[in-house]
Formats: sequence, C-alpha cells, structure tokens
Amino acid sequence: MLIVKFGGSSLSNQNRINLAVASVAREYSRGSRVVIVVSAVGNTTNQLLQLTNGGAELVETDKDDILAMGERTSARIFAASLKSRGMQARYYDPSDRDWPIITDDNFLNANPLESKSIQRIRRYVKPVLGDGVIPVIGGFIGRTRDGRISTLGRGGSDTTALLLSKALEADEVVFVTNVRGILSADPNLVGNARVLPRIDMKTLIGIADTGIKFVHRKALRFKDPKINIRVISNTNGKLDSPGTLVTGGGLPQLEVTVNNPHPVASVTIVGTGLPHQPKLVQKISKLAGPSLVAVSQDSNSAILYMKQTPKLQQQITRLHNAILNDPHGIALAARMGMALVTIRSVGLEERPGVIASVSDALRSANINMFGVLTITSSVLVFVDWKVRRKAAVLIRSSLERN
Repeated sequence: MLIVKFGGSSLSNQNRINLAVASVAREYSRGSRVVIVVSAVGNTTNQLLQLTNGGAELVETDKDDILAMGERTSARIFAASLKSRGMQARYYDPSDRDWPIITDDNFLNANPLESKSIQRIRRYVKPVLGDGVIPVIGGFIGRTRDGRISTLGRGGSDTTALLLSKALEADEVVFVTNVRGILSADPNLVGNARVLPRIDMKTLIGIADTGIKFVHRKALRFKDPKINIRVISNTNGKLDSPGTLVTGGGLPQLEVTVNNPHPVASVTIVGTGLPHQPKLVQKISKLAGPSLVAVSQDSNSAILYMKQTPKLQQQITRLHNAILNDPHGIALAARMGMALVTIRSVGLEERPGVIASVSDALRSANINMFGVLTITSSVLVFVDWKVRRKAAVLIRSSLERN
C-alpha cells in the first residue's frame, strides 16, 4: 500500500497531470493499493487569495472556504483523469458525510484531531481500498466537528498524507515534488547541493528551519516510525524512483528532559580573538572530548558546558595549561553544579515567546537561568542542579499553556 502525495508543482499543467496519473496507473497495474493526496494545482491557492484582495476583509471561515477550492478542484481533476485511464477512483470532499480529516477550529492553521481522523480514515477510506478503488483526497483541507471547512496551513498536504499512512498502516509514503529529493543544502545558496539518499527524522528535524526542500515540519509529528517516506522528483513518471528515504519517528509535540546522571559545569575560556585562533579552539575541543554537551562563543571567550564527572578536575587542569601555553589564551573560570534541561518540539523555532515563557516560569519560582542556548527545534536551559526537577515541571507547564 502506497500513500502518494502530489505537490502543486507536480500538477501545474496537463502534461504533469498526465505524468502523475501514468505513475499511479503503473503501480495500480502491479496490484498495489494506492491512496492519492493532492495539493492545489500550480499556484491556485495564491490566486484565490489574490482574487479576494488578499482576503484582508474576509472572516476566517469564509477565507478557508475559498482557499479550500484549490484542493477540492484538484481532487476532482485527478480522480477524473484516473477514471479516463480505466481505473476505479473516487474523490473525497469535505462536504461529504464520509470526509475523513477532522480538525479543531483554528481556521487558516487548523490542527487535525488525530484519533478522530484515524478512526474516520479506517471507517470510510479503508473499505474503498478493499474494493480496488483509488481514493483521492485533497490535502491542506479539513472539516471541524461542527461541519465547517478548515485549512491546515503550510504543510497541510504532508500532514494529511502521514495521517493516512498511520491509519491505514501503509508500506510507504511517497512525496512527489519538483526536486530530486532532500538536498544537502539550499540550491539557491550552494551550487553543488546533492541529493541525500537517506536521512533519519532526528537529522531532518535539525535542518527543519532551512530552505531545504523536505517534509514540512508541522507534519513530522504524525509520522509513524515504522513507515518510511520517499521524496522523489515529478519528472520521470515512476513512483519507485530513487530519491531520499526518510526513516525513523519524529519528536513528540513537546519534550522536556533533564540530562542525567551528571551535573554540568560551565568552563569559561577567555582569550584574544578566539574565533580567529583555530589551533587553540581545536585543542580546547579535543581536551573537552566526550564530556562536552554544549558550547557558546563570542569574540573573546568561549563557554564549554561539560559533564561534571570525576575526571572533570583533570580536564580543567589540562585546559588551563593549554590556555597558559598559548599566546592568545588569558584565563579560565568554572561554575559547578548545574543541570541541563533540554526542550524539544517540532517547529519550536516558529513559536514566538518561547524563551520569555520559560524565563517567566522560572523567575516566578526564584530559579535562575545560568545559560540559554537555542538550535533549530531545541532550547537548552542551565539551572541549579538542586532544582532541576522543579524547573523541568515549570518549563513544561508554561509551554503547554502557551
């Protein structure tokens, strides 16, 4: 069983639609069961928005109703094209009684109600597959519990495809895009970016805030770890084309953990123009070794956050000697007894006010933050070791509320 998502660029003209339909027909003739998720044709969604003068004066429910027309039309076109080639197909529409994707009422950026949607997919989509019919579902759109049409925001079609794969226990999800796969860098920035043949979810999440084409971060939390995603090009008309295989499962919606069993020490290295002294920086990193859990740096200092193991005293002595023996090194200072609290969530970097929420929660309990570091979908907070559990509880509660 394949869940196949065709992006808008894969359906932007009649030739590409024919190529997409031919690729499905090829798999169908092999006996594969295929579920299709389609985006709006080409640039339809933006055009619909422009036709309403940008939608500035429209209420959100009306705007969603209009924007959903792109996917609703796309599903009809694709299903009709499949039928014209002798295949059984039916499109699902949010006005239908058996529409499967149910969302909250956060219009323009709705969130699927996972258990409700999975229940309806199994009830209304699975039997159709058993009859040899190809279901065609518009991605990006949903329906609220009270029957109003909603849109899922950016990455909505990816979300729908992954929900379908999870509910139907598919063998694979195929994303057909206008690129050859997930690239090693943004091709607009780097001329020799190459296709990554395989990438795991943890690594993928690490590059989630870049311009690299990949599964949208909002959809990642719905990926079943047992079901791989293959990202392929729309140019050759074969769903078994090589591309990038995405393996593993995603991060939970929110994860707050205390790094145990060791406390953390912050070792501050002071020197002259440290970023411009690669030999000294390399030596410092080597001496810190596997004890290093994080690092921050400015023009004249670097802070090494290191595990406070029994060997730490020896490591600090070696680091001090390295600084004294280098003409650019000046001094070393250390603070002991801290805990590292790690906050992870897909798309955390897109949530305004995360650091403020964490800071306010800790301040209210008179807990000091000795350091804060951010990287993609993670925030690292350093607090006193003695209050680490209380700090983690406060942080989680503050972020769940906001």
